[in-house]
This record gives sequence, C-alpha cells and structure tokens, in this order.
Amino acid sequence: MQSSNERPRGAGGGRESTVGDRAARDRGPAETSASPAYDDPWYDALASGWAEPAGAAAPAPAVPPARAETGAEPRAAADVYLEVQRSAAFREVRGRYRRFVVPAVVAFFVWYVVYVVAATTAPGLMARPVTGAVNVAMVAGLGQFLTTFLLTWAYARHARLRRDRAALELRWDTQELARGVRGGAS
Repeated sequence: MQSSNERPRGAGGGRESTVGDRAARDRGPAETSASPAYDDPWYDALASGWAEPAGAAAPAPAVPPARAETGAEPRAAADVYLEVQRSAAFREVRGRYRRFVVPAVVAFFVWYVVYVVAATTAPGLMARPVTGAVNVAMVAGLGQFLTTFLLTWAYARHARLRRDRAALELRWDTQELARGVRGGAS
C-alpha cells in the first residue's frame, strides 16, 4: 500500500520509524511551510481527496448568511409564531393529533402491561399450547409486534388523511407571516 507521498508504507531498513522520525524524514527541501506536517500516522488527506488550503493555520472563511435581514427585530418573528400557536387552525391540528395519539398510547400500554402481567402471574395460561410447539405466550408476543406495525400504519394513515394538509397550510401561512415581518426578504 502506498502513502500520499508515493512511498510504500513501512519501507525502510530495520525498525519501524516513529511518528517523529517519519515527520522529519517526510519533510524535504522541496516542501514549503504551506504543507503542514501531521503527527497522526493515519492521516492521509491527499490520498482521500481532502487537503487543507494553503496556510492551514488561517481560519476558514465564514459562511455567508442565507438571507440578508432588513433590520427586522428578532422579537417580531417570535410574535408571529406565538400568534400562530394561539390560532384556531393550530389548536385544531394539535387537537386532531391528541385525539389519535392519547387513546392509541393508552390502549397499547394497557395491552403491553396485560401481556407482561399475564406472563409473570399466569405461567400455566401462557404455557398452554395453541398448535404444535406454539403456545399462548408466543402468540401474544407476536401480537405485540403485529400491534406495533398496525399502530404505525394507523398513525401514518391518520396523519396523512386528517392532519398533513392542515399542517402544511398552517406552515405556509406561518412562513408568509414571518416573511412579511422580515420585510419581504426571501
């Protein structure tokens, strides 16, 4: 295997060189200070396609902001989100979410607790064979998995049919209000 300086790794007579010896050996008269020396023997930036720019000690240039703010106060944007949170549309979306999630979580938790309690307090019932080597405990355990998949499907369906469209409209309205606060910057 070759390193980034086209020399075979570990080539040299005798003992393996240490990191300090390698750094001293790798620096040659043709190299300038623009090429930093690394103490990490596994660092192979040029071979992987990553290299630091000339003058690696200089900080990287800052990323320009995505939008130029036109002097809008940060408080004004917070007011927009508070206004949306207090709106009837937001309360309706949250209500639809809660009307599905709370009963579903309660039902699944009760089903799980019944399974665990039955497994610990009624081992005779859970050991009763259903068919062949399959007993009640196995059927109930597989029922836990099935219930999880069914609940996930029902949640995704409910979200798609009852909440996604209203939430998307609410998101667009919020973005337009926030854009208006920022002075029309896009």
